[in-house]
This record gives sequence, C-alpha cells and structure tokens, in this order.
Amino acid sequence: MPQAPNIDGVLITWGDRLFYPGNRVVKVKPQPKLKAGLASQRAAAIRQRIEATVVRRAPQVMVKVTGGGRGMKAIAAHFRYISKNGRLDIEDDRGETMRGKDTLYDLADDWRFGGTLIDDVAEPGQRREAFNIMLSMPRGTDPLTVQRAAREFAQIELADHKYVMVLHDHQANPHVHISVRAESKHGKRLNPRKADLHRWRETFAEKLRGHGVEAEATRQATRGRSRNFDPLWRLKARQDGRLRTSRAGAKIGAQAQATRAEAVEAWMHVGRALAMSGDPADRDLARSIATFIKEMPATQAPEVQRQATDVEPQPKPIDIGPRR
Repeated sequence: MPQAPNIDGVLITWGDRLFYPGNRVVKVKPQPKLKAGLASQRAAAIRQRIEATVVRRAPQVMVKVTGGGRGMKAIAAHFRYISKNGRLDIEDDRGETMRGKDTLYDLADDWRFGGTLIDDVAEPGQRREAFNIMLSMPRGTDPLTVQRAAREFAQIELADHKYVMVLHDHQANPHVHISVRAESKHGKRLNPRKADLHRWRETFAEKLRGHGVEAEATRQATRGRSRNFDPLWRLKARQDGRLRTSRAGAKIGAQAQATRAEAVEAWMHVGRALAMSGDPADRDLARSIATFIKEMPATQAPEVQRQATDVEPQPKPIDIGPRR
C-alpha cells in the first residue's frame, strides 16, 4: 500500500497555490516550517475554502478597477455617472452622505485642491489622479449588506485616501461604485496591481461573511473558469448600441492556459492526499473534488476528466476472515 501522505502539509503546499497565490515565494533557500499548531490552523482554513468552492459553491465576489480619471473634468464626470447626476446618495471617506447636483461641484473642488492640484484636463501621458472601483455580488444579495461590506472594505484598503462610494441596487447585481483619489493625504500614490486586486477581493468577501453573507474570493482558474469580463466602457457601449467590435468570451492566451493547468495540478495533489486520509470527512471532500474536476470544461483542462478518477477514494477491502 502507498504510504499515507502528510495531509496537512499537502494542503498547505498546494492549497496556498489555489487560494493564496500572493503567498507564493521563490525558493532561494529552504523555507521555515510552520509550528504544529499553526500548520493545523492553516490546513483547517484551507479545508474550509475547499468546501466552500467544491461543495457549497459559494457566491463569488467581484472587485474590478473599471478605469480612472487623469484630469478633474474626467473625475467629475464619473461623479455624475455613479450618482445619476446627483440623484443617488454619495458617501465620502468621512462617512458623510450628500445628494444633489450642486454637491457635485463642491465635491469636485474638494478633490481638485485637496492635495496636489488636479488640472481640469490632463497632459498627454499624464498619470491617473483617481481610480474607479466596482464591488459586486450576484443577484439576490441584500444591497444594504453589500454597501456595509463595501464601506468596511474602503476603510481598510483605501485608508488615508479621499474616496466616494455610491450603491447601485436598481440593476441585476447589487454593486457599489467607489472613486478614490490616487494621492493619499500623506502624498503616497495608489497603484493597484494584480496582487492588490486579489487582496481586495479577499477583504470584501471577509466583510460580507462578517455580515452573514456567504461569499468567496476564489480565482477563476481555481474554479475551472476562464471568462473574459468586459471592461466598463464596453458594457456602456453595448447598452447604448455603440459597440462595433467583439472579443473572445474566454481567456485563451498561453498565460491563461498555464494558470489553469497549474490549478488543475494543485487540485489533483490536494484530492489525492484527502482520498488517502483516515478521516471520512476528508474522503468525502476528495469525492467532491473529483466531481468538481470532472465538471471542468475539457477545453480548459485537457484530460482532467480522466485524471479525476485518481482523486476518488478507493473502497477498503472487507476482511471476511480466514477461509474454513
């Protein structure tokens, strides 16, 4: 019989690649091992993430940077867009709420002079002076809970920056638009990267769970998905009938394929380890992983359906005693 693996060790090694890609490090030298108690807690957290993904299929949060303004005219135009020209409540970083077209002029002046001066029109190639962020949940989620979670997200991730937020609950998915001034009150500039976006999703999901809403922030590749989301300008153009070009509905580039292949490999390692566990709950989780892998589109993960059989726990032979 094959030797039983260190289940928690496998979960930490491969589960981190699935759920915490920002924690991966280049192995220049051996990494220190986690103490037994910390390793057990880490593995338990990963088991919870696995169950949420492959068993409960928890709703996924969306956090997107939809653009940003380089001059005050563009920034003010976005204020008008997200507030429906002042008809919706705008909440700022101090927690104050405002409404009305006239308040938008005061808000624009506050941002224009609240730090390094923002000119009306930016010079060609000038950096962004504001970023537009959208936080969204699937249809059926309570909009006010989404707003509360977005507020708590902004207080953590956008601290020391001027920002405004507006709840949109009149469309299919409740979502919050946030416009944040790139320069902080201390002169530090916001420059969101891929790792920042993943952390932002994790923070938003955590705040939603704190309000009793089941939410996860799992990468598309981890979920066997490859949807190519349209940027906001394409969505607006489609709504207005101005969109003249099409794009692939799925990510098909070499990098996307490699990322999906890495995720499948990680799922296989985790599933095989759990299948050999002496804990029935672990073996049940392994069966769910096998089903989850089989449901992945074959075009995204070649031969995964065949490989998934390696993940399913094998029935133990029944001891019928010596023959008479």
